[in-house]
Amino acid sequence: MSLERVIKALIGLGLSRLDAEVYVYLAKKGKRNVVSLASALNYDKKKIYRSLKNLQTKGLVAKVHTIFSALPFKEALELLIEMETEHAQIMYESKEELLATWETEHHQDS
Repeated sequence: MSLERVIKALIGLGLSRLDAEVYVYLAKKGKRNVVSLASALNYDKKKIYRSLKNLQTKGLVAKVHTIFSALPFKEALELLIEMETEHAQIMYESKEELLATWETEHHQDS
């Protein structure tokens, strides 16, 4: 599997392109600071900081002092799949309510 395929799969599981790239880089290369990530990935440090914050919020990246590390890929994949499954279940459970709201609004517009 190419890294691009991995990145696309991570995007499909709810990460932005940048978040997926940052995660994959950390998972492959090991612990890094923001400056080295920004340099290696050719992104502005502010974008890298935002991405790392997003990844930390999702539990995919940890920070110790100024060094960031990635959750192992297998664990990250399982975590993202679990989050997407929970999201899908919530949407499924609210489907009838959403349809009722749609019908109510649709009839008001007619």
